[in-house]
Amino acid sequence: MKREQQLKRLSLSGLAAGLLLLVVPEQAFAMHIMEGFLPPMWALAWWMLFLPCLWYGLVRLRRIVAEDGNQKVLLALCGAFIFVLSALKIPSVTGSCSHPTGVGLAVILFGPGVVAILGAIVLLFQALLLAHGGLTTLGANGMSMAVIGPVVGYLVWQMACRAGIRRDVGVFLCAMLADVVTYFVTSVQLGVAFPDPQSGATGSIVKFMDIFCLTQIPIAIAEGLLTVMIYDQLTKRQLITAQGH
Repeated sequence: MKREQQLKRLSLSGLAAGLLLLVVPEQAFAMHIMEGFLPPMWALAWWMLFLPCLWYGLVRLRRIVAEDGNQKVLLALCGAFIFVLSALKIPSVTGSCSHPTGVGLAVILFGPGVVAILGAIVLLFQALLLAHGGLTTLGANGMSMAVIGPVVGYLVWQMACRAGIRRDVGVFLCAMLADVVTYFVTSVQLGVAFPDPQSGATGSIVKFMDIFCLTQIPIAIAEGLLTVMIYDQLTKRQLITAQGH
């Protein structure tokens, strides 16, 4: 009971922070590809790739909840963490904006399948309530932030555990690389949809990466450190075990 009450307090704190973001009178121009920006062919293609990931994530989510109903609160905490971090809007010197993704914690605790569901819910709410992303581009944004980034982070986490690397280092690498890979995938998505007239898709991808990387690398490092702190607090309070997923 004490464990559940602690988790509820943590998740409610995260949700409260998210609600504060909703009332800030600021239009969101962040990394998520905005509504209507992708050509219809590419928007549909990314949706078709994202739907099977959602199905698999739903299967994993139902299995986790069926095995242990107490995991619901921890799932809510992970969802709130993703929502709050990915809703932050940090201006870039290039005129674009960047933000953390917050997926590392959920990847470590539940694996990448569940993150597809949590990420989709977060992206849907942000598109509807924060003008952050969009519905037609949700498939593309979901693949970058809720699928490919988390999968890479999960692989890094697993390799770190098997190699005997210190757990805090593994958590840091998982969260940081999941963030960086998200932006790399977004650059690819934009580059192939809008190839450069001279250098083609490759040149366009490099240009988009240049825009994001100036601010995203330090943001990814900060996100990795924050995730280490949150994971450390959860393990110290015995709200999660210190075992690898």
